[in-house]
Amino acid sequence: MITAFTAVRQRVLALLGALSMYRLVLFSLLALALLAEVLSFAGLVAPRPLEILVSFVVLAAVISLVDAAAQRLLHLPWRIESSLVTALILLFVLAPASDFAPAALGGLALAGALASVSKYLIAWRGRHILNPAAFGAAVVTIAHLGTSSSWWVGTPALFVPVVVLGLLVLWRTEKVRIVLVFLVIAIAVSLLRQYVQLTQGGLPFDAGQALSFAVLQSPYFFLGAFMLSEPLTLPPRRWQQFSVAALVGVLAGWPIFLGGFTLGQERALLIGNLLAFAFAVRGSVRLTLEKREFITPTVQELTFRTRSRLRFLAGQYLELDVPHRRPDARGTRREFSIVSAPADLPTLRIAYKDGDQKHPSSYKRALAAAQPGATLAVTGTWGDFLLPRGDVPVLMVAAGIGVTPFVSQLRQLQATGEKRDVVLVYVASDPAELAFREELAATGARVAVFTREEPKNLPAHWTWAQGARLDAAALEANVADIASRHAFISGPPRLIADLAPALQKARNLTTDAFAGY
Repeated sequence: MITAFTAVRQRVLALLGALSMYRLVLFSLLALALLAEVLSFAGLVAPRPLEILVSFVVLAAVISLVDAAAQRLLHLPWRIESSLVTALILLFVLAPASDFAPAALGGLALAGALASVSKYLIAWRGRHILNPAAFGAAVVTIAHLGTSSSWWVGTPALFVPVVVLGLLVLWRTEKVRIVLVFLVIAIAVSLLRQYVQLTQGGLPFDAGQALSFAVLQSPYFFLGAFMLSEPLTLPPRRWQQFSVAALVGVLAGWPIFLGGFTLGQERALLIGNLLAFAFAVRGSVRLTLEKREFITPTVQELTFRTRSRLRFLAGQYLELDVPHRRPDARGTRREFSIVSAPADLPTLRIAYKDGDQKHPSSYKRALAAAQPGATLAVTGTWGDFLLPRGDVPVLMVAAGIGVTPFVSQLRQLQATGEKRDVVLVYVASDPAELAFREELAATGARVAVFTREEPKNLPAHWTWAQGARLDAAALEANVADIASRHAFISGPPRLIADLAPALQKARNLTTDAFAGY
């Protein structure tokens, strides 16, 4: 059952990987806004059609102008997607300009400007400390500056669209479980709050009605999918992300009165952002490219030197920003598993597949054009693709370039002198595509190679699977004690989906996927 779900999840991720995270969020919010416009004609949402349109135009214009000015001043590439995403989120959070009153229009413009400015002023080494849209909405609401947060997106007519579009975003960012924790806690706390308040007032408590209010008439799904899940305001480890989600869920479910305002909704998110920043204060790190080389006919390795302190755990990945003109739909940031071990710092290495595509992405072309001496930025390190603690035997299954996190883990074990029972199953299309052979051989790990043709000069502790295709039978033939091992599998989502059923007998299964560059 678990492996079947893993296969489906990875196939969906492969499809969604055709778009950058920002583009997917933008298109989802645009679809939601268009649907809200249609529903407003039928009176199914509170704002009138012209109010929605005018409010969006004001927000988009102000945010785009402020972003363009700030990015020009700071010599950064203009990212229109970021401006439009912020405008669309504020459109659903703030009360639209009723009757187009100048004060209300001014409040929207001010909220947009504050949200935009916060991206550059309330930041740490390229990392947002506070969610920009939440910050803009909170300031104008608390200070009563022409408008206030209304979260009109929390209405039954938009419930299904928000859930469907939000789920696409969460699946792409792999934050479904994080937001699910937030939703369960927020809804549970909301039910408790309604029960306490009604019983204190001597009124009957209707559980069905209370649940309907908490689910269908609240903004929790929108807040979780489109704001809480933003990668640049989340900490790197999953347990830290769960902690932030729980805190925001409690505060959103039971807004606490503080003076003349409450700590609910966007203010709850801002408090969660502060906790996330405390977990992830390391922020962005600049890298200087020292060397690039092909290590197989289709795989390039980039060697960097860090210009400031960088911390990561073996098996984690980084997000590398490569600004360039006219980026395609997938944007200027990509995630790479780290090849080098933490013990190798300040040297840091990544690898990616190159030279096998007729139409490479704009990102890959820009990365290929970077020469030694170029400076790039790591916007963060994330991931829980980490070896289990203790002496649990481990099975590593690597498909092609998916071997990179395992190289980091095995090198770190070697550097620290830790002894682990590890078997690596290495799948490649051709013997020439077996990357990092020397490094893997030096670690002493047992390796089973699955290639069509027999590789030459394999190390003594390496075996060739006689050209067999990796399936359940072949895996058990090479790893007889698979049931006692914690299995890790890394590679393209479609290949992970194909291989996941072969690991159903493993003690546990952890996957790591990448959607290409």
